[in-house]
Amino acid sequence: MASSDGLERLVQEWLRLDETSQGLAEYLLSTHPDAARAGIVIGYDARHNSRHYAELAATVFESKGIQVWWYEEIVHTPLVPFAVKTLKAAAGVMVTASHNPAQDNGYKVFGSNACQINSPEDSRIVMSINENLEPLIRSLPGESKRIPILQSTRNKYFSLLEKQIRSIEGGRSRVPFVYTPMHGVGLRYMSSIPALLGMKGPMTIVAQQAEPDPDFPTVRYPNPEENGALDLAFATADEKNVTIVLASDPDADRFAAAEKVDNAWRQFTGDQVGILLSYWLFSAVPGTVSSDDYFLTSAVSSQMLRHIAETEGFSVRETLTGFKWMGSVAKDLREQGKRVHFCYEEAQGYMFPEVGYDKDGITAALVFLDACASWGSPWAKLQSLYEKYGYFQTMNTYWRSPSIEKTLMVFASIRSIGKPFPENVSSRKVLRWRDLTVGYDSSTKDNVPELPISTAGQMITCWLDGSGSDDGVRFTIRASGTEPKIKSKGPRHHMGDQNANTGD
Repeated sequence: MASSDGLERLVQEWLRLDETSQGLAEYLLSTHPDAARAGIVIGYDARHNSRHYAELAATVFESKGIQVWWYEEIVHTPLVPFAVKTLKAAAGVMVTASHNPAQDNGYKVFGSNACQINSPEDSRIVMSINENLEPLIRSLPGESKRIPILQSTRNKYFSLLEKQIRSIEGGRSRVPFVYTPMHGVGLRYMSSIPALLGMKGPMTIVAQQAEPDPDFPTVRYPNPEENGALDLAFATADEKNVTIVLASDPDADRFAAAEKVDNAWRQFTGDQVGILLSYWLFSAVPGTVSSDDYFLTSAVSSQMLRHIAETEGFSVRETLTGFKWMGSVAKDLREQGKRVHFCYEEAQGYMFPEVGYDKDGITAALVFLDACASWGSPWAKLQSLYEKYGYFQTMNTYWRSPSIEKTLMVFASIRSIGKPFPENVSSRKVLRWRDLTVGYDSSTKDNVPELPISTAGQMITCWLDGSGSDDGVRFTIRASGTEPKIKSKGPRHHMGDQNANTGD
């Protein structure tokens, strides 16, 4: 039985979701000329109350006369924007909190372009929500007219995934691996990947984490990036004598990988997986690559992809962090006739524009396994890329912030060190300083950043000169957009003869 505090919180959550759905519905009807017929896609994960929240949202949209395209069972997040794209829906809603702690839940909105909503549309939707705060008493005429889409959309999705495969069939059966869905929805989709690749029984599941469990009982945080999150997967792999481990977060939009090398487990960073997948897909470009061939990455990711692009002749475009930016930039480039092959950010997010405009952990797993069938050892392949293009090492860390106020104090303190920026950070000289919150970049003529300014977030990047051990460092500190964290990223580059085999 729920406590009085718990029941009150639940009622408040339901009311807020009701208001949010009303506001979104009114916004769609006022801005999308065919919203009622085009409809809205609704999906949900396995978190506490996710289906209940999705049901409530669906009822609101139906009461407003908007067709609901309904997932009858839990899905991984990428299936919502995928359905928005294939059905040409007006919008999509996914009820999920991704890899956040067990008590969290959320409401992710995708626009008619199948990308996460972005500025200024997000502000307009918030305005519409604030104008529709009165709970409505509603009754639906007869039975619900929701249209179930799980089977048809799933079939289309896997049909498109199959087109991403390019390795020789004979090598595919030689990639045994262990997989954990981290108590989430991933296994329902990952279980189809071996058959697509022609593999015969190479996937071992981490039994303790196989089924959806909203309490995530075996991990402190259900995030593959967290220390210890893959311990059970490593133990399972050791037991089965398997050297590759793959993981997805609970809503399976993120992907992680590790390999056992010289009797020690090495977990690939998001940058390292991003570079491996980028190189694999670059190598698959038919004919000669040109500046019209694009790969996208975020402003806090490694500079290695840009260095490869300068050597090989393709283009790299940086965006702000988050796939609401990356997805919309990729779509715009494709509409201009450019070929966008792949997009990634270092927080274990990988996007394949041929499939959809959001990160997708299942597609990433398929492409990674496909590449492993050709490479053998992904760690050895990474070392060969370092030897060819230079060594890029990323030092990542984060601090949990107790409040937004504390986070703002931290960034105010950083900005007070120097005006307009400090000359040095420790013993290194600051070559360039960019603050995308206040809108300053020391490298441009008018000191206005080329990337969009976002006053809603906190993000400062500085470029530091080289030392005896490297050719320079780019250092970023930012507030996470999804968790109460302050994140620090410090990529550095060195062309010397060294093995960049740290955990980064």
